[in-house]
Amino acid sequence: MPKPRSQQISLSDTPYYHICSQTVRKAFLCGVDKETGVSYEHRRHWIEQRIFKLSQVFAIDICAHAVMNNHLHLVLHVDSEQVNNWTTFEVLSRWHTLFKGTLLTRQYQRQQSLTTFEIEIVEETAQVYKQRLIDISWFMRALNEPIARQANKEDECTGHFWEGRFKSQALLDEGALLACMAYVDLNPVRAGIAPTPEQSNFTSIQLRIKAAIMGEQPTRLLPFTGHEQQEKTSGIRFSLKDYLTLVDETGRVIRADKRGAIDNKTANILSRLHISDKSWLKLTTNFEGIFTGAVGTAEHLCEFTEHVGLKRAHGKANAQACLNSA
Repeated sequence: MPKPRSQQISLSDTPYYHICSQTVRKAFLCGVDKETGVSYEHRRHWIEQRIFKLSQVFAIDICAHAVMNNHLHLVLHVDSEQVNNWTTFEVLSRWHTLFKGTLLTRQYQRQQSLTTFEIEIVEETAQVYKQRLIDISWFMRALNEPIARQANKEDECTGHFWEGRFKSQALLDEGALLACMAYVDLNPVRAGIAPTPEQSNFTSIQLRIKAAIMGEQPTRLLPFTGHEQQEKTSGIRFSLKDYLTLVDETGRVIRADKRGAIDNKTANILSRLHISDKSWLKLTTNFEGIFTGAVGTAEHLCEFTEHVGLKRAHGKANAQACLNSA
């Protein structure tokens, strides 16, 4: 029995979540159907552009993404503090970018005359929208439903395109976050679709590498700040260079035609995360198999379990084996 979403997401414990959404049966999200020769590669553009559009509307940042043949991976960051600075007008402007809203909210946005009572109703409605704009379920709804309609129209069929529920995993600490991001970024390499991370099209790692060559970071992704000791930052508190090295060296080991081991430079960041080389490779090749729910150290898992009302901390043994390694 799937857990209710309230037992999978707790923003008081972490703003970071791994999301995986898969198509039903043999429906093609992207790729080429070997039986018919029909190519669905153009759909990768649909999905990536939609993801980035939504990140501009919601208070949700993209840490990592990979658009695969029959599924989609996302690592999301929910910026709860950002919505506190939004006015009623901005909330409605964002919401109306994606949804119709109500007659009153549209009149308010057009700055038409409203009574005091009507304005109060609009402000109450805006509070509802504000909460939805930090809600991962609403984010995925706004992503999956238009893609499903577009794909079904193209395929000249009706019915479900996506599996009913997307998979959600809370990432409770830095080790879990970076391991999951690397797992997502290396999906095409592990699947044999791309030989290297920089050749992995429609992934966050490719965007980060292209921007890094120019001495920049992609504006559409949550940046690496390089300040590991700071509690309050507007990005991921690790060095971009360390992360790119980590992914590159891990990708060399994952590839079947390459031999190698994580080099000394990469070991530095793993030491800071208290993850052994062996555990890191296990995490980045079988992340979803090892953890079926929230991901983090045993201590963080216990806290999360208590906060979301679960009776038992699932994955505690794997956390101790992989993320508590010295």
